[in-house]
Amino acid sequence: MADEHDPDCIFCRIVAGDLPASVIAEDELTIALMDIQPASRGHALVIPRAHARDLLSIGRADLTACAAMAQEIAGRGIERLGADGVNLLNSCGADAWQTVFHFHIHVIPRYKGDPLRLPWTPGPGDMAEIAATGALLRESGPADV
Repeated sequence: MADEHDPDCIFCRIVAGDLPASVIAEDELTIALMDIQPASRGHALVIPRAHARDLLSIGRADLTACAAMAQEIAGRGIERLGADGVNLLNSCGADAWQTVFHFHIHVIPRYKGDPLRLPWTPGPGDMAEIAATGALLRESGPADV
C-alpha cells in the first residue's frame, strides 16, 4: 500500500516542511494546497500526508480523507470565490496525465465563460461495446479480457 514518506517525492517534501507551499487546509491525514500551475483561480491540490504513488496504491482511509477534504475545498471555491462549479480530477499513471507520482486530487473551480474544456468530445458510443466492457468491469463478470 502506501509508504510513509518518499524523500524524492516533491509532495512528501512539502508534507515534511522541506519545501514551501501555500497550505489552505490540513488535518491528520491530508493537506490541501494551492497549485502553482493553476488551471483556474483557486485551483488547489489535496494530498495524503502518507506517500502513495497513485489511486491504486492509496489506502482506503487516506482516500476517504482526501475525498472529504476535496469536497470541503470545492465548497469554499463556490462560497468564497464565487465559482459556478468545480471539477475534481485525479490522474492515475503517466498515460492518464499523472506527472507527480504521489496521489493527489485537483480541485478546480470553474467560472462561466472560462477557457477550460473537456479533453474529449462526448458523443454516443457503440452500445454493444459498452455492454461488453461493462460485463468485464462488473464484480461478477468475467475477469479476463
